[in-house]
Amino acid sequence: MALAVEQHWPATARLDGMVVTRYQHGALTSKIKVIEAGHPVPDEAGERAAREMLRLAKTLGKEDLLLVLISGGGTSLLSLPADGLSVADLKATTIELLRCGAPIQDMNVVRKHLSAILGGRLAQACKAPVLSLIISDVIGDDPTHIASGVCAPDPSTYSDALRIIGQFEVNAPRAVLAHLERGVCGELEETPKPGDKFFRNVENRIIANGHIAMQAAVHYFREHGIKAAVLADSVTGEASQIGKMHAAIARQVVNYAQPWPTPIALISGGECTVTLRGSGRGGRCTEFLLATVIELADCPNIWGLAGDTDGIDGSEDNAGAIITPDTMLRARNAELNAVNIAARNDAWFFFSELGDLIMTGPTRTNVNDFRVLLVL
Repeated sequence: MALAVEQHWPATARLDGMVVTRYQHGALTSKIKVIEAGHPVPDEAGERAAREMLRLAKTLGKEDLLLVLISGGGTSLLSLPADGLSVADLKATTIELLRCGAPIQDMNVVRKHLSAILGGRLAQACKAPVLSLIISDVIGDDPTHIASGVCAPDPSTYSDALRIIGQFEVNAPRAVLAHLERGVCGELEETPKPGDKFFRNVENRIIANGHIAMQAAVHYFREHGIKAAVLADSVTGEASQIGKMHAAIARQVVNYAQPWPTPIALISGGECTVTLRGSGRGGRCTEFLLATVIELADCPNIWGLAGDTDGIDGSEDNAGAIITPDTMLRARNAELNAVNIAARNDAWFFFSELGDLIMTGPTRTNVNDFRVLLVL
């Protein structure tokens, strides 16, 4: 996004600033400084970058423009803790939130209330007009949830954050719990809310999202003579359960040519969650595919692909994986027990052993997960 801004910026207009992105996801810019930091678990590099961004925003005047480039992952990358908290507190809380299977919206409610820059606070610190261009990786495309709404009003409260901690049994550090409790008691300033006057000079504009990706996939299949159906671009829930649901639809197509005749590409997008019960490796997309292929073990002529559009599934180095009509046969020949592997959340191992991981490297964009079952 920063590189695109530089390429299209008027040659006579001044431009400077900085962006923060995931390690190994940077681009070669000339005017905008690129910092790489930790994701999905925040680190000190993200803290330094966020602190400097906040400082730069405060130096702008009414005649300037703060152009904010936002995509998914910004919550972890902008790891500037609120007063009294440390990056270690943010790390520990983030790890626990990732393990518990909480939806990203709930995760971000908590993290907004532990931050000095998220939840509209970057825009609040700036006297200049603010334009944020947003690539959405969040269901519903609400700017308050994308990168934790760094320039958007936040309707949530400290009480909401504390409720989520309890609901998902998050083992948060004592300092985090104490901070949230102080906020509930009114001892800490809340995040900026809808209706706050300074938001009159702030525009949050969605420029890309998962729906656009789904439509591009439909166009691709139709160009190749295959009908495509978008099941939904906003699928959420436990990845393994969503996999079973997709498998059931594919089986209905195979057995009864309902609700579509073959050949058909069944496409979906969105963001699932994984509640960790084992000690394996993987991400949402491989977890989804493993559950899908277990359900389709005796069903012929079905191929599948699932991948995160940023090229990274969870915390691994693969974008996702593929399944083929003979995946389960090859697994049995390799003495891989798919059910046991799924029980320990080790989908990465399963597909790695079969040579079916998708390795794209960083795509440098992120509009959430892409899934397709091709029924021939």
